[in-house]
Amino acid sequence: MNGDWQLIESCKHNDSAAFEKLYKKYASKMKGVAYRYVNDFAIAEDILQEAFIKVFVNLKTFDNSGSFEGWLRRVVVNSSINYFHSLKKQSENISDLGYLLENDLNDEGDDEEYDYSMEELVDSISMLPEGYKMVFNMYVVDNFTHKEIAAALNITEGTSKSQLSKAREYLKRMLEKQKMVSNGR
Repeated sequence: MNGDWQLIESCKHNDSAAFEKLYKKYASKMKGVAYRYVNDFAIAEDILQEAFIKVFVNLKTFDNSGSFEGWLRRVVVNSSINYFHSLKKQSENISDLGYLLENDLNDEGDDEEYDYSMEELVDSISMLPEGYKMVFNMYVVDNFTHKEIAAALNITEGTSKSQLSKAREYLKRMLEKQKMVSNGR
């Protein structure tokens, strides 16, 4: 612990070489901790990076009364748990997005029923031109009004309505093409 104490004190005084030594000393072990939670080396690496950033930002609050390794381990575990919470939230948002898109595309007054996978919908939205995508996401997903969109994007309400209409049409065409391709037409 004596070596850790000196490294930690140096880190508290913004010694970048000490930061690097502390990281190298614990990175492998802490990546293993994160990996046990996520079973993916790339994600574990991301969690490790996030955890070390938190540690370095909050290192001044560590008072050397306990084990640094224990404190670091707790940060890594909490970062791993936060990853799962954000994953769950993303999953809920994607599910909500599918429902919103299905209703939005069917609100155009036509009786045609749309049956697209979530992946097809998300992929199609990602391929929208930037202006269409921004307005579509703000209006359909985030429930902004055209007045709010216009103010946020520094455009007129008419432009917002036009961009939304064009985005819907663009999405419908893209999704129809995808269906034709997947059906072998």
